[in-house]
Amino acid sequence: MTTPEADQAPRPEERLEQAVRAAEQALIEYEIAVETFRVEVENFSRLHDQRLGPLYARIEELDAEIAEAKAARTGDPEDIRRAEEARARVMPMPGVEELLHGWMDGQGLFPEAAAMLTDQAVRPPQRVRPSEEARKLYRELARKSHPDLAQEEEERRRREEFLTRLNAAYARGDEALLKELAEEWAAGPVPPERLPSPAEELYVRLEWLAQRKELLTLVARELEEGAIAGMLRLAPDDPDGLLDEIAARLRADIAQREAELAALRGRAE
Repeated sequence: MTTPEADQAPRPEERLEQAVRAAEQALIEYEIAVETFRVEVENFSRLHDQRLGPLYARIEELDAEIAEAKAARTGDPEDIRRAEEARARVMPMPGVEELLHGWMDGQGLFPEAAAMLTDQAVRPPQRVRPSEEARKLYRELARKSHPDLAQEEEERRRREEFLTRLNAAYARGDEALLKELAEEWAAGPVPPERLPSPAEELYVRLEWLAQRKELLTLVARELEEGAIAGMLRLAPDDPDGLLDEIAARLRADIAQREAELAALRGRAE
């Protein structure tokens, strides 16, 4: 004779299915976190190149000119070698990719570059991060539309295509498009109700989820160990202020080098 408690105890397959569902939701949250971090790193990297790249280039050029002025004054073979190495780091005739770095990508000229070439006002650099509303919309849609929630292959493909467009809109911080995508998803077909899966399939599913999480962990670690992520950790709440601080130090370095170069050239005269 069985007790009511025994009758209500979940079967092993049910417990396994609950574990799979929990692992799926945890993986989705993890993917959202990694994607959010990737967008922040890529946007900050672009902003870093736009604002600090010309200052670094100016410092390299001044270093080359200082080394050349010293070599011209001393005639020392070691000074000449250093001057040649410094000049080699500053390509006088850069290749096309170097010349266009920071000005264009696969989509053509950046809006900032086009504005400069047409004497139009230059827009401020792109935000380092999407707005809070955009982040909220992205998280909600990513949870609802994630392909891992689909059972049928056709539904999975639909979700993958939608998630690709969602990620692209989020990477641009396009809040209006994210709202359109939210409306599109709300009006879309209702996914079929999940049917219980055999225990063997659930075990395979758990193994795949574990492998996917391991892959995402490697991606997150690579992002974390990058120089740009290190800079973001220094000022997570004010990355723009960090760039301003670095730019001020670089301008001070430039002024110091310009003074050193002027002194060297003055002695030569």
